[in-house]
Amino acid sequence: MPRLLRRLSARRILMTDITVSRKKQERRYVFCIVAMIAVCLAVAVMELSMGALSIDPIESVLALFGIGSAQDVNTVQSIRLPRTVCAIVSGAGLALAGAALQSVLENPLASASTVGISQGAAFGATVAILIIVPTVFGSSSEMGMTAIALCAFTGAMVSSVVVLLFSRMGLATPESIILVGVALSALWAGASTIMQYFSDDLNLTKVIFWQFGDLGRATWSQIGFMAAVGLLCSVYFFLKRWSYNALQNGAHVAGGLGVDVARTRIAGVFVASLMAATMVSFIGLVNFIGLIAPHIARRFVGNDYRFLLPASLALGATVMLASDLVARMIVSPVILPIGAITSFLGAPLFLFLLYKGYKR
Repeated sequence: MPRLLRRLSARRILMTDITVSRKKQERRYVFCIVAMIAVCLAVAVMELSMGALSIDPIESVLALFGIGSAQDVNTVQSIRLPRTVCAIVSGAGLALAGAALQSVLENPLASASTVGISQGAAFGATVAILIIVPTVFGSSSEMGMTAIALCAFTGAMVSSVVVLLFSRMGLATPESIILVGVALSALWAGASTIMQYFSDDLNLTKVIFWQFGDLGRATWSQIGFMAAVGLLCSVYFFLKRWSYNALQNGAHVAGGLGVDVARTRIAGVFVASLMAATMVSFIGLVNFIGLIAPHIARRFVGNDYRFLLPASLALGATVMLASDLVARMIVSPVILPIGAITSFLGAPLFLFLLYKGYKR
């Protein structure tokens, strides 16, 4: 009897130590997320203050509320603020979509480009620029930009629907989804290349410029639409965080814990596709954010999706802001393509993370 009591007491002490250690770890994760949000806000202030016209950071914040010279207020509110908000919304959305896809597909390299979403958007934009806009809208630039965004969104969602249809036939395995995405990417890329081959120089330039990516082309109404879709999709991801945690241990374990794996996988791919398609259709091809941001977040908060989702959100916005800042400042006043900057900065960082993971 005394031996049994000692064992129970030792077990109780061990469980208490584990609980205390877990709470300390969770507090550290929360602190990391708060620090990421603070860094994001700091970079956003730099985005508002730096440019062809340099403004003091404090004065740029005051200009947001209409305080300061007319030139500073106009520069911040009319030019830099829409670009900054667009960077935050699109970066956060692409990062969340990438984090969700990496869970439901059980593939650390999953992103919007993996399942053909970005290539579908590029094909839709190519069709709009080369055929629909010249034929229907002519020189109406505002209606033409709306049509391009709508066609890009349609192309991206067509890709996601095709992937989901094949998933239903293939029992929604991660391998089938990835393979269908690779095939669709090749299909859309080939079709876009053929259309560009027969286009004139002016329209070909427009297609290439759209594919470069640009945070300055989205209007306030489009940014509001992006934010609304992003908010709804984010709520869904946060509600499904426990299912995504279960999927980290494999489909069999998740099924044993009561998770409907096939439904969770299909719904996750659809919502992530909706999120990524919305962002890409308005800003162009900026693919690397959805891949690199979740991996950076894992270095700080681990694989627990309760913390990984908000960390990915904050880091995605930060990386997009920092990339746009580099794109605007490195050869100012020339603005470099944001898609090229995110890939150029993200690829070495991703290789570094792979190297550190291999050593570990």
